[in-house]
Amino acid sequence: MAETPQLKRKRAEEEGENENGGAAAAFSLSDLRVRRVLRESARDKAMFLHAERIGLSGEGTDAVVILEKTPFQEEKIPDLLKKAMKAELQMQNDIYCTFYLSPPPELSEIKATVVYPATEKHIQKYLRHEVHLIRETWEDYQNITLPFIQSQSFSIQWVYNILEKKAETERIVHENPDPSNGFVLVPDLKWNQNQLDDLYLVAVVHRRDIKSLRDLTAEHLPLLRNVLQEGKEAIAKRFGVPGSQLRIYLHYQPSYYHLHVHFTAAGHDAPGSSVERAHLLADVIDNLAMDSTFYQKRALTFPLRADEPLFKKFQEAGKV
Repeated sequence: MAETPQLKRKRAEEEGENENGGAAAAFSLSDLRVRRVLRESARDKAMFLHAERIGLSGEGTDAVVILEKTPFQEEKIPDLLKKAMKAELQMQNDIYCTFYLSPPPELSEIKATVVYPATEKHIQKYLRHEVHLIRETWEDYQNITLPFIQSQSFSIQWVYNILEKKAETERIVHENPDPSNGFVLVPDLKWNQNQLDDLYLVAVVHRRDIKSLRDLTAEHLPLLRNVLQEGKEAIAKRFGVPGSQLRIYLHYQPSYYHLHVHFTAAGHDAPGSSVERAHLLADVIDNLAMDSTFYQKRALTFPLRADEPLFKKFQEAGKV
């Protein structure tokens, strides 16, 4: 299958552009051969596979396949219980019993995300690795993190394509076009927009000079307040979800270095919403209103996998 703009965006967000450049050649899932399981997550009902596609020459090209159980859709639940299916009783004890069900295909979808061609960096990303919490001071940011960021060549052209209306225009939920204080609000690719329980949108700012939380000062308060207020209003209008049921936050470290804000359903345990990575936008605004240089003064904690290059930089500096 050809790599869609949405899949390309997902790949770029998680790993940066493929070093080989260019779009993937057309293929189908049946062309792929599984080599090994990289990791599985019982919590997220997901499995990460290292696969390869065998070419006409007999040589294999690496791919990563992410298999995820899709969320239940409320309107399909009555069909799930009505339609004939295999139901195997596993356990019964007093008022409790457990069945294993084999639902019909239309009620048992699996989402498959493919990274192809995949580099060794992609494969390493999805392997199971130890996670360490890094406590980064402002001096650490200046001496370790910022030079590392500046040395990287990952492209975020896909972000600029959205902002310039070259891609995903049909997905835009709201836009404030102001070049300094405006943003674009789009659904995140992790949300299939079929139910509100796992609602997930992202606001991408028009300004290109703000990499992350570390760059924010009181100068940016009008922008941040616009994102907070207009984002909540747009989601309430389009999806009927009030602001009091939204978790609105920034990541540090972010997955890509162009300022963006996450909007998720408050009841959804979204990836990256844990305390060591997520910073509530309302708190960020209050902190900057009290002290313009708040995020240039305080230490910030964030998780890094043991295989990540930035972790190795902190190791070399004797900070881990």
